Amino acid sequence: QVQLVESGGGLVQAGGSLRLSCAASGRTFTSYVMGWFRQAPGKEREFVAHISWSSGNTWYGDSVKGRFTISRDNVKNTVYLQMNSLKPEDTAVYYCAAAPRTEGWSGRTRYWGQGTQVTVSS
Repeated sequence: QVQLVESGGGLVQAGGSLRLSCAASGRTFTSYVMGWFRQAPGKEREFVAHISWSSGNTWYGDSVKGRFTISRDNVKNTVYLQMNSLKPEDTAVYYCAAAPRTEGWSGRTRYWGQGTQVTVSS
C-alpha cells in the first residue's frame, strides 16, 4: 500500500524559508514522478513542482519558480520541497503526490499524502 507522509509545515514570516518532506513507502517509485501541490482556502488545488524519480528532472509552477526547489533522496525514499522567500500568498495546505511517469498528473493513477499546513504571515 502506497503511503506518502508529509512533514515540515508551520508558521513563518514573509521572506522566510521552510523545507517540506515527503516520506514515500509501499512500492518502488523509480518509474514515478513525485510532486507537490497546494490548496488555499476557497481556491483550486495548484501544481507547485514535480521531479522524475529516475532522472531527477524537475518542473515548477510559474508562481514558485526561482524560490522553491524540489529534490529527492533515493536512499531515504523522501522528496523535499525547499521554499525560500516565502510570501503570504504561499499560504496553503501542501500535498505530496505520486503518479506513474507514463500517465502524468492527468492519468487515473495518483497517490496523495494527507497534507501539511504552511502559513506565511505578512
